[in-house]
Amino acid sequence: MGILLALVALFSWGLGDFLIQKSTRRFGDWVALFYITAFGSIVLFPFVYKDIASSLSAHGALLLIASVVILFAGLLDFEALRIGKISVIEPMYALEIPIAAVLAAYVIHEQLSVLQIILIAILMVGIFLISTTSFNSLKKIRAERGVWQALFATVGIGVVNFLFGVGARETSPFMINWFTSVFIAIVALVYLTSTSQMKDISDSLKGEKLLILGVSFFDNLAWVAFSYAMLFIPIAIATGISEGYIAFAGTLGLAFNKERLGRHQWIGFSLVIISIVLLALITDR
Repeated sequence: MGILLALVALFSWGLGDFLIQKSTRRFGDWVALFYITAFGSIVLFPFVYKDIASSLSAHGALLLIASVVILFAGLLDFEALRIGKISVIEPMYALEIPIAAVLAAYVIHEQLSVLQIILIAILMVGIFLISTTSFNSLKKIRAERGVWQALFATVGIGVVNFLFGVGARETSPFMINWFTSVFIAIVALVYLTSTSQMKDISDSLKGEKLLILGVSFFDNLAWVAFSYAMLFIPIAIATGISEGYIAFAGTLGLAFNKERLGRHQWIGFSLVIISIVLLALITDR
């Protein structure tokens, strides 16, 4: 079940990132962030309203820390996708896997077998290969727009993956997602109001209903599925498998730009599939 949910997160995040890039380029980071989190706040509320008081009382600090970290990481992520090339930005996100794995190992003492560690490493290599269009372009990666935003976003999201795993186990997958969505939606609303951008919300809704619904649905589905996956399997494995979305998102960008996959990308695709299948076979919780 955990593997299946991680795969749901994989495909949902792949579509979500592709749509986030379109959303941020059409109506900006804050408006896109507001719509995604407002959607989550409303849709997830029926699943959490009975437990809000008890969760805040027992785990309020954890929920608040996760909300603050994901807010800043999310903004950096959105900005990197808005100004950068998806085929350059996405490979950097593979670094989320070791960050979440190290935190899980040292903070909550979550252990992986040697074979699981090897397969996660192979998965990272595969993700990097398939989402890298050209190794020549990597020589100039520091000069690419969005790279520094993506680097800091990667560190933040790696921490968020760990916090969501702990939060899902201590409260519930719905609660950690609902609370962070409400927090970010309120902050985004305050920001948009203070900068006189409230009209942008209504204007974008009039012309981009389908895009807003799509990005909101898939991004929230990904986070809920990912949070549930970590109830059944270790955080590092759930993160590793779901991070296959990086390759998926990069492939979407290549496909819609009518670019062909290179030989190294097909090798990367094969490594991702093989490592995910083997992780599914050897992971029993």
